[in-house]
Amino acid sequence: MAPARGTAVQDHVALAEIELCGDLIIAASAAREDRLSPDRIDEVLKLAEERFLETHGEKADR
Repeated sequence: MAPARGTAVQDHVALAEIELCGDLIIAASAAREDRLSPDRIDEVLKLAEERFLETHGEKADR
């Protein structure tokens, strides 16, 4: 059996993707429609990008 590793190592890309999914799930649950419109999805993702820029002060590598 391999020794257990500490949890200090994080995959920042995976964490960012999980956060984006969470933002979209929250928006979908608050929507009156069955689905989010493409415009609403863009709005949610734009807000997430603005939050990222406020926190990190730079754009992520694309």
